[in-house]
Amino acid sequence: MTNLNPDLSALQETPYWYAVYTRSRYEKKLMELLLGKGIEAYVPLRKVMHQWSDRKRLVEEPVIRSYCFVKVVKADYFEVLNTPGAVRYIWFSGKPAVIPDRQIQTLKVITGSDVNVECLPDTFQPGIQVTVNAGPLQGLSGELVNIKNKKKVIIRIDHLNQVITLSISPLLISITK
Repeated sequence: MTNLNPDLSALQETPYWYAVYTRSRYEKKLMELLLGKGIEAYVPLRKVMHQWSDRKRLVEEPVIRSYCFVKVVKADYFEVLNTPGAVRYIWFSGKPAVIPDRQIQTLKVITGSDVNVECLPDTFQPGIQVTVNAGPLQGLSGELVNIKNKKKVIIRIDHLNQVITLSISPLLISITK
C-alpha cells in the first residue's frame, strides 16, 4: 500500500543510503540513469555463466534482485522516484529505511571478491558471530549458519529481510566473542 503522505522528516541534509525497489530486471539501467543525474547509486553485481542454446557467456547480474541503493539528501528524494525504473523506496516504521553505510561497504567488498555469493530471504535463526581472518574478505563480520547441511556465513541486510550467503573455508574464520 502506497503512503500518499510520506513522512520525510527522516531525510536530512546529510546523505544516507536508501533502498529503492525497481522495475523487474531494471536494476543496472536505473543505476546508470541515476549516476547520469549525479546521484550516487549502487547495485551489487556478481558474474554468472549463462548458457544459451548456441553459446555460453559470462554476465553480470544483481545479487539482490529488484533493488538499487541510492545515497541521497532530502532535495534528491523525489528526483530518484522520477527516474524511469524506480518504483518506490523501501519503508520501515513509517519512514524510508536507512541502510547503514557499513552494510553498503560490506556489499562492495563481497562483490569485489571472487567469493560465491547468493541472496536469500532472511528466515534464519541467529547464528554464531564470526569474523573472517584472511583472504579478500578479511575483517568481515557475519553469522555462521547451516544451509542444506553446509556451513555458510551470512550477512543480514537491514530492513530488506534478505541475507547474503558466502561460501568461505572454515579455516579463514574465527568465532567473535
